[in-house]
Amino acid sequence: MLISRRFLCLVALLVSSLAPAQTYGSVNPDWTTPIAPFRISDNVYYVGSKDLASYLIVTPAGDILINSSLESSPPLILASIRELGIQPRDVKILLISHAHFDHDAGSAAIIRATGAKYMVMDGDVPVVESGGAKDFAYPDDRYPAVKVDRVLHDGDQVRLGGVVLTAHKTPGHTRGCTTWTMQTTIDGKQRDVVIVGSWNVNPGFRLVDKPGRPASYPGIAQDYEHTFAVLNGLHCEVLLGAHGIYFNMLEKLQRAKAGAGESVWIDPDGYRQAVVEREQAFRVELKRQQERASK
Repeated sequence: MLISRRFLCLVALLVSSLAPAQTYGSVNPDWTTPIAPFRISDNVYYVGSKDLASYLIVTPAGDILINSSLESSPPLILASIRELGIQPRDVKILLISHAHFDHDAGSAAIIRATGAKYMVMDGDVPVVESGGAKDFAYPDDRYPAVKVDRVLHDGDQVRLGGVVLTAHKTPGHTRGCTTWTMQTTIDGKQRDVVIVGSWNVNPGFRLVDKPGRPASYPGIAQDYEHTFAVLNGLHCEVLLGAHGIYFNMLEKLQRAKAGAGESVWIDPDGYRQAVVEREQAFRVELKRQQERASK
């Protein structure tokens, strides 16, 4: 029996319309592998997995949690908080590094368990409140939507119990990607902490317009330029980030356990080198895409 070419074209169109949009990718095993919580400084604790970073900042008026991680992560995070002798209800504020499912999908569960107020950078609010549906790159990576209690803007401060975190809008990776800065004490001295939201250009991100294929969102390349200008301008003594791999966490943790103590987290040179390397990677990718678009 012969099948008409027209019929085959209709089938192909139907299949393509049902195909999912680009997704972030499969879950890295290190994202779900537990590790024991540990102290980074006098009031900053790591309560994430082997690579997905969540931070608990302890204050006399309650605590601040940065990153709820995967939808499956809250039991791990809450168990780590309890292991530190802290009750989940002491978490008063929930923040995120950026609105990708590996950093904010667990927010609904964390808020149910803690009653924390959810504070998110303006550019990421539509994504978290739509459960990922309004993500410019990964609209099919869905998770429970959550209403934001406070919309943050570039330079806003989050204050609790004498602790001040400043939200720096470092967009590109997401429209509202946020790098947090604060001060903490290590070895009796005040240290400047930078918690990098993300500096990566993910596979599939389109930085330039090309006929029939516009940039991932208008102005994305300029947003990355802004991000690296911000990161280059920050004073950093303690480098942290949305993923442990950003700051060689596992290697530093081993050194800390071997006797180096909390001083291992003081790494201003590591911060500068990482920013230079990531900016160079961005510029290489931007040039590659510009050259392909001009052909």
